[in-house]
Parts: sequence; structure tokens; C-alpha cells
Amino acid sequence: MLSSYGWNARLQHDFADHARQGLVAARVIVQHRARYVLMGEQGEFSAEAAGRLLHHALATDLPVVGDWVAVTPPPEDGVASIQAVLPRHSQFVRRAAGSVEKPQVVAANFDVVLLTTGLDADFNLRRIERYLTAARHTGAQVVVVLTKADLCPDLEARLDAVRAVALEVPVLAVAAPRGQGVAEVAGWLGPGRTGVLLGMSGVGKSTLVNALIGAERQAVGEVRALDGRGRHTTTHREIILLPQGGLILDTPGMRELGLWDPGEGAAAETFEDIEALALQCRFRNCGHRGEPGCAVQAAIASGDLSAERLESYRKLERESAYFERKESPVAAAAHRKLWASRAKANRRRREAEDD
Repeated sequence: MLSSYGWNARLQHDFADHARQGLVAARVIVQHRARYVLMGEQGEFSAEAAGRLLHHALATDLPVVGDWVAVTPPPEDGVASIQAVLPRHSQFVRRAAGSVEKPQVVAANFDVVLLTTGLDADFNLRRIERYLTAARHTGAQVVVVLTKADLCPDLEARLDAVRAVALEVPVLAVAAPRGQGVAEVAGWLGPGRTGVLLGMSGVGKSTLVNALIGAERQAVGEVRALDGRGRHTTTHREIILLPQGGLILDTPGMRELGLWDPGEGAAAETFEDIEALALQCRFRNCGHRGEPGCAVQAAIASGDLSAERLESYRKLERESAYFERKESPVAAAAHRKLWASRAKANRRRREAEDD
């Protein structure tokens, strides 16, 4: 049972000490406010976080959907107790909604991020750039999924525009109700592999999940014709086992994406084209604001680069600099080093699998 949900030798090794304490392994497949639904070797059961875990763990270390946890053996009638969370190999962190600045872990332990955006009235390249920045920081493979392809009269032009900002990230076009592109998405979700769907409200994530499952499991809402925005039809985070053996982690749509510590190298990864142009500028400290010999401004003048993309680059640099000032240098450096190493390890693993 657990192997279907991604249990492997690495997790078995990480769980060894907990097994000696008489605890059992399970994966969080549904997350509500204070209650979780877990999948264990014997099936589903309910659980709550132990008081010790709630009082001593950081908020970002508490269980979320996708986590592997150590729990007390589930009672026949009652609620099990989550005693510990196993180390994560990937996680998606955003700035939590509200006036108080704090991080929120949305999902954990996924192998591929499916960045989902619609090709209808709400299409926005700048938003795609922000999602790419956040996704590259998770430690997982990234794929852009463009939904509602059947509603796009200039599909090839839109695909070219997205590929230009996605760079090396694969881009897929999908019309889920017609089945177009669904098999290509499913191809990224082999047995035991988990994909997380991230995107704004109304982009068609629930419709895509239904197409992958082959049944109308997720509720689908109407979308406003004026701007393509939809309502939240997914109200909680949930892992769904697909017929072909993969797993999809569905999340509620976001109204906006608040980046949390994009990292020092975020701009270089998301805007490799601008970084490459900057190396050709006459002055090393060129601000790309009209200095003589500026290769970036020359690219804008020739039409090879848009002024809007340059502004997105500057915005990301400002956000990165803000977190540099906000966090202590030691904590910020340790955080970036940890997730950079995990991202590199996952990249090497994917390359080895491809070979």
C-alpha cells in the first residue's frame, strides 16, 4: 500500500529510529485545519499532531499534505497521534496571506511541480515568471501546463511566448475536457511519483484532475467571462492516487503568489537571458537604465527582450534583497544552502533516471 504512495528505501532509512519506538509510517493525504487524513499500510485513518510536536516544532515543520510522518498505531475507533515529520526532499513555501509576514508550507515531498495557468482572458506572462521562481526553489522538476488550449485562437504564439520565459522548463498545452494533452501530463506522473498542481483560481486544475482520474471527482466552478477568474472549487489540499499509479496533489487556487525568500540566485535562474545579456554590458555594475554600452537596453530596443520582463527581473531582485536584509545572514545562508543542495541532488537523480 505505502509503495503506491511513494514509500522507498530512503524513507525506510529515515524512519528506522521511529520504528524502534513502536511508531508506524504514514503519509498525509488530506489536510484540514487541525485534523489530517493519513494513508498507512492498512489504509486510511484520521490523526492529529501531538501536543509535543505542536509546541516544539517551527510552524514550517508541522505536517502538511505530502509529508511522511511517524504516528502511534491507529486505534480501531479514534484518532492517531502524529509524533514526528520525516525530512522533506521538496516543499513549496509561500508568504502566508494576511498582514503578518510569515512563511506557509503548502505541500511537501513531490517530484514534479505542475505550474497551471489558463490560456484564456487571465493569461499573464509576468505571473508565470513568479510561479517559475517559486517552483525552482522547491527542489523538484518543474513543468508549465497551459490549460484551456481549445479557447486560445493564437495558441502557437502563446506557446512561443511562454517558452521564451520558461527557458529550459517543459511547456505543455492542455484542453482537459477534450482529452488534449492529458496523456503528456500523466507521463510526468509514473508509479509512486507525486505531482503538485499550483496555479491561480479558475485556471482549470480541478478539470485537469478529473481528466487524469477519468471521473468527475473534483468540483468544477464557473469562470467569469470578463477576466477568466474563477472561484475556489478545491477547498483543501489532497493527494489523489491516479489509475496509472502516479499521485496528484491538488491545492486550492491562489489569488496571488507571495514569494517567501526567493533566494540569492533566484533572478539568475528565472532570468538567465537577462543575466547573460548583463555580462555583455560595458560596465560591470550596469543598472540597465540607460548607461552607455548596455546590452540589456540594446536587446529591448531591438525587440529581443521586453521592458516588462526586465521590470519583473528588477522586482525579483528587490524581493531577494529584502529577505537578505530581513533574515540574519547565517540563517539565510543556511536555508539557501540546504535547498540548493536538495535541488542539485534531485536534478542528479532525474538525470540518472533519464540515462
